[in-house]
Amino acid sequence: MARPKNKTDLVSISNENYNNLLELIEQLSVEEQHKDFPEGTMNRNIRDVLTHLHYWHLLFFNWYQVGMSGEKPDMPQKGYTWKTTPELNKWIWEKYQDTPLDKAKSDLNESFQKIQELINNHTNEELFEKKRYKWTNTTSLGAYLISATSSHYDWAYKLIKKVRK
Repeated sequence: MARPKNKTDLVSISNENYNNLLELIEQLSVEEQHKDFPEGTMNRNIRDVLTHLHYWHLLFFNWYQVGMSGEKPDMPQKGYTWKTTPELNKWIWEKYQDTPLDKAKSDLNESFQKIQELINNHTNEELFEKKRYKWTNTTSLGAYLISATSSHYDWAYKLIKKVRK
């Protein structure tokens, strides 16, 4: 899948990848949706994948709120660096172990809708002009959104597809 280069692409590709992910999951029986993946993946089932996506949406919202207020957000999260992202992902996994699959689905859908609203509230220039916002450093707001949406949904789709073979 091509990487979005403008607002239209970002909306289109993030929606397409999100819908592809949901369709893949809904094609599975309820039993299959709850079944653990084979050994070797940190995210052990569909719930884990969906809560991972949801939490990264929440991380983005925090960065956005803090950054747009003129402060520098803790990225990816307080106590973690980009180099320690695997440890953060493990923490996310642990945080959501008691979450039912239906709640994971509804939480993800809610945060997905909010992220789409945020995208739609910005112009193409606001999303894709590099260095426009101090908190995004040398990149663009859109680059962070691509990582939190279209690219992440594609990762989730491929993971679920791979482990279900």
